[in-house]
Amino acid sequence: MAAEVGNIALIIALLLALIQIVAPLVGAGLSNLRLMHLSGFTAIGQLLFITIAFLALSVAFIGSDFSVALVARHSHSLKPLLYKISGVWGNHEGSMLLWVLILSLYGAMVPIFGRALPIRLKSLALSIQGMIGAGFLGFILFTSNPFLRLFPIPLDGNGLNPLLQDPGLAFHPPFLYLGYVGFSMAFSFSVAALIDGKVDALWAKWLRPWVLAAWSFLTIGIALGSVWAYYELGWGGWWFWDPVENASLLPWLAGTALLHSTLVVERRYALVNWTVLLGILTFSLSLIGTFLVRSGVITSVHAFASDPERGVYILGMLLVLSGGALLLYALRSSKLRIGNGFEVLSRESGLAINNILLVCATAVVFLGTFYPLLVDIFSNDKISVGPPFFNLYFGYIMGALIIFMGIAPMLKWRHDSAKRMIRPVLLLVGATLFVAILVSLFGKSVLGGLGIGLAFWLFGGTLMNWAAKVRLGRISFTRSVALARTLPAGIYGFVLAHIGLAVCVVGVTGMGLWSSEQILMMQPGQQTRLGGYAIQLDQVTHETGKNYSAEIANFTLLKKDKTAAQLRSERRFYPVRGMQTTEAGIHVRPGHNLYVAVGEGAPDRGWAVRIYYHPFVSWIWLGALLMALGGFVALADRRLRLPSAQRNTGLANKAVSSPVSGAAT
Repeated sequence: MAAEVGNIALIIALLLALIQIVAPLVGAGLSNLRLMHLSGFTAIGQLLFITIAFLALSVAFIGSDFSVALVARHSHSLKPLLYKISGVWGNHEGSMLLWVLILSLYGAMVPIFGRALPIRLKSLALSIQGMIGAGFLGFILFTSNPFLRLFPIPLDGNGLNPLLQDPGLAFHPPFLYLGYVGFSMAFSFSVAALIDGKVDALWAKWLRPWVLAAWSFLTIGIALGSVWAYYELGWGGWWFWDPVENASLLPWLAGTALLHSTLVVERRYALVNWTVLLGILTFSLSLIGTFLVRSGVITSVHAFASDPERGVYILGMLLVLSGGALLLYALRSSKLRIGNGFEVLSRESGLAINNILLVCATAVVFLGTFYPLLVDIFSNDKISVGPPFFNLYFGYIMGALIIFMGIAPMLKWRHDSAKRMIRPVLLLVGATLFVAILVSLFGKSVLGGLGIGLAFWLFGGTLMNWAAKVRLGRISFTRSVALARTLPAGIYGFVLAHIGLAVCVVGVTGMGLWSSEQILMMQPGQQTRLGGYAIQLDQVTHETGKNYSAEIANFTLLKKDKTAAQLRSERRFYPVRGMQTTEAGIHVRPGHNLYVAVGEGAPDRGWAVRIYYHPFVSWIWLGALLMALGGFVALADRRLRLPSAQRNTGLANKAVSSPVSGAAT
């Protein structure tokens, strides 16, 4: 019964999405307030019925209803409850249902929290949001229906992919989708602005919190995926430039640029057309990521599906939505009022350079990801673009970006003087050179000194910017503390995010330049040394879990002849799927990780053991967490709040009565 309820709920949601497309467009053309307001009710209705469908699928998974084909393929009666729940989205069909659920959630937030928005802008944006929703709901119902019945009903299911039976992968997709899908708000409001012919500070003020939220969630999602790959896949790495990894990085980079450009529109009404274009491109990159994961054009441990027919549907939707939006931009961007100008030495100029470098980084990742696919399609040659390409070119661009990030926030809006900037810049350069030389000497690596120096440059520049805002050293310490308490939350969000990136750079530098490894055969009682530790294999035993059997290796870590830790590494076998996974044993310290993974072996010849020493690797994820936290802290900034509906009534009425091509406010 749950399957039928879910299927009917999806059909109703699709019908509501179609109404949401048409009603606001007709209403805007006729200046009919009732039709425009109808879009809000349909958006909330979509959320209601998609939630019913998602709950219906959850009931089927939790209750092990193997009459539903999806449950039979991706669940098992012996599977732990957590993985029965995560199994709802641990597959292609269920993950798409989660996608549209989050999409409908964002859409419903527009009428709930956007009452102060001009009704014309709001209804047009909801119409675009309805187009996205209708496209994905049609995709689910016609190509990826999660509620199809199976007959005859099997006695048990095939179980969830063992690689996904992990807490990190239970939470990774929801956070990732909250980021991916959140950028749909930027897309919808950018297209709506093009249709309406106006962009103003109110538009940017409304858009910025949604971009902040999406960017923060996507940061967490990417970090969770990286942590999972580190400890679950057994290879000891945190990023491999896998095409699907790149698919999540692309909208993150573009979204970072969009986040900064919306600030320029809001504060100085500059970079207007560029910000609208970024709003379109960022979500388009999210759609490209969806195409990569579900089309079968790439093979990856992260891929959800390999059905070319589904890929064609998503490609068609990508061409219609993104191609249509870009065509509209080409035709209508000239209708938007040209933004205010600014001097070369100004905060606006610094943020513009920030955007250029981020877009260049995005282009490098895009080219490295798709060029091999294009060569494969249009010729008989096969090429691969590996980590050396990405590390080299992406590293250069990000290094330049960090240099500008260290000094750009110190600049004043609109115009600044070089004379004012000389002293703080020279002070920062001197301190950075001192740190870089010190690290180069003690770390015996010039590149290590450069990497840590860049991190210090960003850290120092961020703190100097904050110190200037609280006038530290220019007024009494008590008054500076009082001033610090009054600073907007957005300032502290900026500080946390930029410090988070600096921390992340330290982690990447340590992991990339000072890590070491050993791969050897070990017998119980045998020792080896790495990273200042003696690692001893104590014993290898066998255990049986709820839905797997495991070979478990127990290790003792000794430091200065004293026990530092006991580690347990597992090699699990899941009989239902016939798959093996690795559970690494990791000794986590603030400055390093000691990572041990056991492989195949036997008592007579020993076991294959991989041991890695990773300096500062945890700082990578700590930095990502700080960046995401900075985004959420910035969301609390009162300056992002819209004016009350009463104060904005005149603006809304003006928007209704003005022609589509009217001038910007």
